[in-house]
Amino acid sequence: MTVVIKVGGARAVDPAGALADVASLVADGERVVVVHGGSTKVDETLERLGVEPEYVETPSGVVGRFTDETTMEVFEMAFGHLNTQLVAGLQSEGVDAVGLNGVDGKLLYGPRKSAVRVVEEGKKKIRRGDHSGTIKQVNGDLLETLLGDGYTPVAAPPMAGSEARSASEDSSGDEPREQIIPVNTDADRSAAAIAGELDAKLVLLTDVEGVYADPDDPSTLIESVETAADWDALEDAAEGFMGRKIMAAEEALDGGAPEVVVADANAAEPILSALDGGGTHVHASALEQDTDQTATEEQ
Repeated sequence: MTVVIKVGGARAVDPAGALADVASLVADGERVVVVHGGSTKVDETLERLGVEPEYVETPSGVVGRFTDETTMEVFEMAFGHLNTQLVAGLQSEGVDAVGLNGVDGKLLYGPRKSAVRVVEEGKKKIRRGDHSGTIKQVNGDLLETLLGDGYTPVAAPPMAGSEARSASEDSSGDEPREQIIPVNTDADRSAAAIAGELDAKLVLLTDVEGVYADPDDPSTLIESVETAADWDALEDAAEGFMGRKIMAAEEALDGGAPEVVVADANAAEPILSALDGGGTHVHASALEQDTDQTATEEQ
């Protein structure tokens, strides 16, 4: 079994339990890829530098970070620090971990988005100067090589953003027409892309037990999502940050992952308990049935 584990970057998430579980899985011969976030660390660092973090809303209602040049520099610094800390933590648990970001070997690759559509004061606008991108390709060969050699990859944004390079007048024409620059991308969706590429089970760890039918009531935990009706109920229940995790779950399942689990990072043995039935389990059958139903309606 191959498992991709997304460790959250929220203040309320303690990675210690997850690292111990990764060590346990690796010791049992499982192949594990760890992906981490770090938005909280980025915000804390920006605030220490006297820079206000900026979030924008898209016309579809999704709220995300606007990453200008200064923020991108802080992003690289913060994520690099977190990656090193997680690798060191896993090595302390006896795991032969290797740190990577999405630029390394073009692990996470796709076009840069320098302009984004946003909604400000009820009006749609174009904001330019953004350093973000959309993952279109995962270097699965790189991950397979590391896993095959007994290493546990620890991956994170930034991704390798592709940008067309304009030819200068004195150019010989032999220079690459593509420029690669580090750009921001969502860590949940990065984990989803990797899980899809490896046909791996995806565990998204967060600071709640899973997805609640009533976001304010933990007793309404949705335990299993197997049908199209279950999927519709899941989407209706996912509010705020959880909506982005469900988006990532859909992308992982569409990409080839057999199952996605949303579970509590602070639970006892968070990963092992999630794989043993804890949290919200979203099965590929839910999307398959939804696709079949849509095809029937279109006939």
